[in-house]
Amino acid sequence: MNKLIALTLVGAAATAQAADFKLPAFETTKLPNGLTVYMMERHEVPLISVRAVVKAGAVNDGQQPGLANLTGDAILLGSLTHNKAAIDEAFDFRGGVLSGGSGTEQSTVQANFAQKDIPVLLPLFAELMQQPSFDAKELDKLRGRKMNVLRQAKESPRQVAGTYYRAMLFGGAAYGNPPGGTVNSLGALKQDDVQGFYQHYFRPDNAAIIVVGDFDPKAMRQQVETLFGQWHAEGPAPQRADYGQVHADKSRVWLVNKSDAIETTFLIGGPGIARNDPDYVPLQVLNTILGGRFTSWLNDELRTNTGLTYGASSAFSPLSQTGTFSISSFTALPKTEAALDLAHKTYERLWDKGIDKATLESAKAYVKGQFPPRFETSEQLAALLGDMYALGVSRDQIDNFMRDVDSLTPERARLLVEKHFPRKNLQTVLVGKAESIRQIAQKYGEVTELEITADGFQPKP
Repeated sequence: MNKLIALTLVGAAATAQAADFKLPAFETTKLPNGLTVYMMERHEVPLISVRAVVKAGAVNDGQQPGLANLTGDAILLGSLTHNKAAIDEAFDFRGGVLSGGSGTEQSTVQANFAQKDIPVLLPLFAELMQQPSFDAKELDKLRGRKMNVLRQAKESPRQVAGTYYRAMLFGGAAYGNPPGGTVNSLGALKQDDVQGFYQHYFRPDNAAIIVVGDFDPKAMRQQVETLFGQWHAEGPAPQRADYGQVHADKSRVWLVNKSDAIETTFLIGGPGIARNDPDYVPLQVLNTILGGRFTSWLNDELRTNTGLTYGASSAFSPLSQTGTFSISSFTALPKTEAALDLAHKTYERLWDKGIDKATLESAKAYVKGQFPPRFETSEQLAALLGDMYALGVSRDQIDNFMRDVDSLTPERARLLVEKHFPRKNLQTVLVGKAESIRQIAQKYGEVTELEITADGFQPKP
């Protein structure tokens, strides 16, 4: 068999595998206490992935930014029965991995370990979820580390530009809350605040337990019921509120001054889509063309053809109720205007020239090839089920992914560009030396200046 034939057969096999991809079968039940349970068997390797998902995140911080994030990480500080050192030792000794944290809309605790260690490690996992100690000394150390991380992040604009961007788009709405909080807000949080947040949101009727891997379903069902069936909460479950919409009634620029910057980091965009939007899948294809892969229009123009930057990209960032869209890159300070102008010009190609069939077919093949590897491991599948629970993602979106990609035509692409890619009233965040780029910023909208050294991510009142 010659090399060309071999490559052709491999490519055909990969295409067939992608075309046949479906989400593996799983069982969904709800315990009497309201806890949702997902179980998905996978017996290829003797491993198990367990994930707890709570519908609580930065959107629930209220006037205490960073509270959900601190609480989510503090879950791992030990239980009332076993301290942090004992739990860490139990997992490390058996080669298990324990992690957790909190984002915009969900908090998670994740454990991966061998099937034979279920009797030892699953009860410890249950303890952490239901009886966290929030040890005062450990909590103080955790808070201090987080405050240091926030201070350091402000020294690297690429780490914080997205937080400014979200704050700009959503203003004072819940979606505008900085997930990690601010130095001052974290410094004000106490043990009572963390315990109160946990009591209000970490409850069975606001959570799901997800088990993926090598297990006996009957035995696992009994173990989950035994370990989590007595988890109770007082009062009604928290209700989801309106977390806000993107504010984009006119073109605006937030100019975040970093007086010693030698680069300008920028984001340009506006409103996006919710995670369960029916157009989510085809938009992944269109964004791949614009800025979703190395050979995208944006990267070609700003990096390969002109050398204005080391990379440029674009992305839809979906949330449960809405989302954002952004073009992002960075450039040397003297090249700021050229890079911004070229980013805008390249973005306009979506409307000026459209997407031809050959370009579309290339992107479709790329997206289809990238899709199955995203859900190969038990941990990846557990994370997907967690998003399905927390963000309302339907199974149909996963199972019909390949069909929805294949059905995308140039005409359909044109309609989706008109519908979902923001063209007017673009919102821009520039992080750089304001003295040098202030006049440039004025080209793109009404300018508001902020100091990166100021606490938080909103302009001063």
